[in-house]
Amino acid sequence: MPDWLLYTGSRRPHDGIDRLPPPPPWRAFHGGPVLPFPSGGSGNEHQATTYRPSDDAVQQVNAALYLRRPLLVTGPPGTGKSTLAYAVAHELGLGPVLHWPITSRTTLRDGLYQYDPLTRLYAAGRTEAPSEEDIGRYIRLGPLGTALLPYERPRVLLVDEIDKSDIDLPNDLLTIFEKGEYELPELTRRADPSADVMTADGPGSRVTVTAGTVRCHAFPLVVMTSNGEREFPPAFLRRCVTVELRQPSGEAELAAIVREHLGPLADQSDDLVRRFFERSASGTLATDQLLNAVYLCRHAGTEDRRALADRIMPYLSEPIDDD
Repeated sequence: MPDWLLYTGSRRPHDGIDRLPPPPPWRAFHGGPVLPFPSGGSGNEHQATTYRPSDDAVQQVNAALYLRRPLLVTGPPGTGKSTLAYAVAHELGLGPVLHWPITSRTTLRDGLYQYDPLTRLYAAGRTEAPSEEDIGRYIRLGPLGTALLPYERPRVLLVDEIDKSDIDLPNDLLTIFEKGEYELPELTRRADPSADVMTADGPGSRVTVTAGTVRCHAFPLVVMTSNGEREFPPAFLRRCVTVELRQPSGEAELAAIVREHLGPLADQSDDLVRRFFERSASGTLATDQLLNAVYLCRHAGTEDRRALADRIMPYLSEPIDDD
């Protein structure tokens, strides 16, 4: 294994992130005061400890870490695009993954923060004098906004299915990724633009934002997944490190994945692995469909395993017409 690799894909936690060198001069960020790193696991320990990354994925994750650039992960469903983020956070001890699922209605503001003016107005009219108001109770940083806090180590941010976003979101992200900071106008308009705001790490998690601006210290590892349903603008692509994940290339590789996830339950599943490969030649299937089929057939006790597996593994796209 090359010495420069911080993330190795070993699935064993270690302190390799401490060897991360200073960023390139054009990717240095100086936010502060530096915040202590949140404790806890990645948030999906089973997936993180059973994931088997390709050599290409390992190389590109490290490139993104060194260059402080977002990682754009493409590939068909079931290839582990989202799981890669949890695997990196687990191995490098980067704390809970911040998950930002994307839909066609998602905006940049959704990822940065939410402000609740109605609850604030109601509370001010009932119980609080304006001079004593705690505006931070009505501001919650989103997954992206939390990832850009000035932590001493990079947080891992999973931007899931960015290809489903509105056409403007990738370009809107460019400025945030380049500057590593954003402003909260609700604070900057105040005489005292500082407040203890809530974060995406859950109830009770609050941090102090000063001067109405959040500025990162260690640029987060941003893992953006895409199923390839759209093309991205060149300006966006050139600022990303890219990697394409593929389906397992043979029955032996797929059988190893099944054993990692199911352990002894994977015994005597060779027929189902073979059936998966037979069917995958005619249409799109995902690895997690095979895992479901193996688990169910092991417990169902039916003699017609093939028929049951076929029902659990429907095609995700129109079957290919052999004619």
